[in-house]
This record gives sequence, structure tokens and C-alpha cells, in this order.
Amino acid sequence: MRPAMTPNPALNGAGERRRAVVVGAGIVGICVASRLEREGWRVTLLDRAGPAEGASFGNASVLATEAVVPVATPGIAWRVPGLLADPLGPLALRWGYLPRLAPWLIRFIAASRPDRVEEISRALAALLSGAVEAYRPYLEAAGVQDMIVRRGWIGAYTTRDGFEASAADRTLQRRRGVELHEIGPSEMRQMEPALASDLHAGVFYPNVAHSVQSYRLATRLAEAFQAEGGEILRAEALGFEVSEGQITAVRSAEGPLPCGAVVLTAGAWSKGLAGELGAEAPLDTERGYHLSIPDPGIELSRPVYSTEFAMACTPLEDGLRLGGTVEMGGLAAPPNWKRAEVLSQRAKRLFPDLDPAGASRWMGFRPSLPDSLPVIGLSPRYPNAALAFGHGHLGLTLAARTANLIADLLAGRDPDIDPRPYRADRF
Repeated sequence: MRPAMTPNPALNGAGERRRAVVVGAGIVGICVASRLEREGWRVTLLDRAGPAEGASFGNASVLATEAVVPVATPGIAWRVPGLLADPLGPLALRWGYLPRLAPWLIRFIAASRPDRVEEISRALAALLSGAVEAYRPYLEAAGVQDMIVRRGWIGAYTTRDGFEASAADRTLQRRRGVELHEIGPSEMRQMEPALASDLHAGVFYPNVAHSVQSYRLATRLAEAFQAEGGEILRAEALGFEVSEGQITAVRSAEGPLPCGAVVLTAGAWSKGLAGELGAEAPLDTERGYHLSIPDPGIELSRPVYSTEFAMACTPLEDGLRLGGTVEMGGLAAPPNWKRAEVLSQRAKRLFPDLDPAGASRWMGFRPSLPDSLPVIGLSPRYPNAALAFGHGHLGLTLAARTANLIADLLAGRDPDIDPRPYRADRF
């Protein structure tokens, strides 16, 4: 609840609702727009495509609340060259993109120092705590409470070496309070009979949830936002108009949109607009791939993840999704569809009876910052502008949590966690 003496920034002097513009209609932007509408703002959700047409369309549909381990961990600098040598490996680099990526890589390696890993992990844990519960009012408003289910997920390991290589990650997860259970092959098959019988070991995370179809979830939330009075406008954001140290309008391909507040949630396309708002964040892009198999020939009750293959296998209401891998190559290069097709080969190592016939393929852009933390906070330059981008693999997981934090910051309320680790000017 807002303190009684705190003025409502959504109201002008006559008590009329003011306009907020949210730039970017992925799952984060949809949740931010919905929350601000409930806060009393008149909200326009602006996107050059449509709701959930970017990374939110094809993500792995997992709310990965156990993900308290940053991507860069001690020793990553020595592993990167080997990982990058395989163009179809879990991590690949378009070599022509290396000169542009080099500053990001330097920051990425710097984030792998043990002291930074501890700091980043604590900040991730704070955000991830309550991430599933934060969705409840959004789901209820849209009437889609059944679209997020909590059945846990299994990390499956094919070899002893793979399992032991991740031991430090599990130690860090336990230190952050993550509940996990190491299980053997027989326990894994009891939980998921479709798994191969010769896997080495697994880890069960009982508190992880997943969406039964993340794209439909996002579009239903967008429809609920519109039903509440929100506006969705399909147009490209071109910049901002400023007067007396405040954002007064968003410039768009459809003309200026006057506003009393703006929130940037444009995912992988946030960098240029963030710079105009005073945030020179080193944002880059992970190109992620998926295969969606309508009739996989196997049944799963929960997602299964392979650290060795960097791949999530998620049962959806319309089939099985194989999602994962990381390719650093920017926004302009065409997809390397072999990276999508290899997912079915790797999945068959986990599920021998998998039938990938009829699979559709997809590639999208994950907005990635080198320290594995998103930017969530007020603009360093304009007090009525906020930023929420760079969620990497955790956009679906943290969307509602991010929206609540942004609403608190714009309203001048103290959030339930320290927002400083996510500030835009931390780099």
C-alpha cells in the first residue's frame, strides 16, 4: 500500500489520470504496463511488432527460480576458447562479430571473479525470491491461473564428469537457499519414464515452475491489460522529447506520444534508447534457438534440463519445446538453423524414443548483460523514466517481479529489496 502522504504520480493536479508509455511489449513490458494501469496510470504499450513477438514468443517456458548462479563463474576465461571452437556447441561466437563483442567479453570475464560471483548471486537470489508468487495477481486478472504450474524440473547429466563439473554451482545454490535433491538414474526414470536408462545422475528442483505455453500466457496477459483500459500501439519508438529535465513524449513512427512517465522494456533493442535516457549499459544479444515438436512420441510431466547441452526440454500444451544454446552474433546476422536442428540430436541422448518429425524451428534474441543481472531502475538522467531490460534467460521468470519493482520506484515507495545492484549506471 502507498503511504497516505505520498502523492500519486499517476494523477495530475485535477485528479485526471496521466499517461505512461511502456516501450517494448515482451512479457516484461506487458507485466509493467498491466501493473502501472492498476496503479492509476493511463498506459500505452508500444512495440514495432506486437505483444510477445520477440524472445517471449519462443522461450523455454520455465520460471527458473533456482538460477542464482551467474553465467560467468571462476575459470570461465579458460573455458571460453574451447566452447567457442565448435560452431554447433552450447556456446558459439560469430567470429566476424568479435570486435564488437570484445568490450562485453572483457566485462563478462571480470564478472567471474569469486567476490563478484558472490555479489551477483545474492542479487539474483533477491530478485528470484517470490518470482512465481508475484505472478498471482496478473494471472487472476487475466483468468489464466492454470497457465503456470509448479512441478519442479530435473537437471539430467549423461556423464560423471558433467555432474561433477557442476558441483560448485550446486554448492552456491544451496548457500542461497535453493532446495535441490541429487537423484540417481532409477529415481529420474520413476519421475520421467521417457528418460534414458543410462544417464549418470540428476538434480531435482521441486520449486521451479513452468508455463504450459509462454506465448499464449503473454498474449492473454496483454488482452487483460487492454480489457482494463490499456492501449497497445504497433509502432517503432524513435526517441524522446524532453522539457525541463523530464520526458514529455515518446517519439514514434506514428507521431509523438505525450506522457508523464516512460518505461523502457525493449529487450535486445533497448541499447540505443537506453543511451538517450542516460544509461550506457553494455547490452548485447544472445541468439537462442528452439525446436517445437507437436507430437514428440514421449510424455513429460515437467521440464528437463541438460547443463552439458545447454538445453531445456519443456512439455507444453501444444507439444514439446527444445530450447537453448547461446550464439553471440548480434541482431543482424541470419540464423544458423543447424543450431536448432542439432537440438533434436542432443535431446535423443536424453529421450531415446523422441520423434522430432514435424518440428518447427525458431530463433530469437535474448538481451544479455555481462554480469547476468538485468537493468531495473530509474533513469540516471530523467526522474520520470525507468528502465527494465537485459534479463537474459530470465525474462519470463522475472517479468512480474520486475513490474512490481518498477511500480514501486516510479511511485517513490521503498521496494521490498535493495534496487542498487540492478541500477543502470553500475557499469
